[in-house]
Amino acid sequence: MKKPEVLLMGRIPDLPKSETARLFESYTVHALHTCEDSNALVERIKDRVTVIATNGILGASAEFMSNLPNLQAIVSFGAGMDNIDLNYARKQGIQVANTPGVLNDDVANMAMALLLGISREIVEADRYVRRGDWATKGKMGLQKGIRNKKVGILGLGGIGRDLAKKLEAFGCEIAYHNRRENLEVPYRYYHNLLDMAKDCEYLIVICPANAETYKMVNREVIDALGPEGALINIARGTIVDEEALVLALQEDRLGAFASDVFANEPHVPDALFEMSNVILIPHLGSATAETRKAMGELMLRNLERFFAKEPLETPVAL
Repeated sequence: MKKPEVLLMGRIPDLPKSETARLFESYTVHALHTCEDSNALVERIKDRVTVIATNGILGASAEFMSNLPNLQAIVSFGAGMDNIDLNYARKQGIQVANTPGVLNDDVANMAMALLLGISREIVEADRYVRRGDWATKGKMGLQKGIRNKKVGILGLGGIGRDLAKKLEAFGCEIAYHNRRENLEVPYRYYHNLLDMAKDCEYLIVICPANAETYKMVNREVIDALGPEGALINIARGTIVDEEALVLALQEDRLGAFASDVFANEPHVPDALFEMSNVILIPHLGSATAETRKAMGELMLRNLERFFAKEPLETPVAL
């Protein structure tokens, strides 16, 4: 029996080998990154393609989708929708699915790791030992605890709610800013991000990246956190104004910064490299073997449901 056809937008490096093998075994996969002339490939198969497999980085632009007259669905590996034109998909009646939920725990854990890392100066403490400073200078100074500290969460979606539960266990006071208030949670809601930043010692960014949130954490928000405050970004680099951030750190207007994401990955502002009050990690939020496998399996289930003419398991609301 002829296999269903899938157009793969490119190499998905974090898709585990076992799930990659299942993808190629179950379907006739037209992979753009393995052909010499991707435009010629698309022209040859455009009338047969009904589904695209992609991720948040490879995406699917309106211009690309417009070449596929019979496109019905986009199945993405990952929670981020940054480079998928959802407006075009909605207008054309194209279904979109991603892999939320299964990555919440590990991303929230990474946010906690960065919060603890920056408050207890773990990275700088490691350097202190390696440089021999412990032996020559004695003990480091005191760090900060997080119990009873007010932590503001920008974006109380699935990951944000999981993070809030973890913060509760550490005795933190939790607040959040969202597009709308969630009446099912006990945390204080701020309609205005700036007001929340003024009242918080830590601000954790975990909202989606889109036109509405682009550089949402700007100079005004950073200054509201102030020299005793810390900013942690576990969402997308474009949500923070990096130029304003660097300047605030250089001028001691922000106390500390920890981030898993950057505006122009893998490139990071050079000025951040030598700052002792900064932690930089290379977009590892959901990067555990367990979570990547769960994401790959969910992506494959969405493909299976599409070809079985069943509702997608994790549709994106368009």
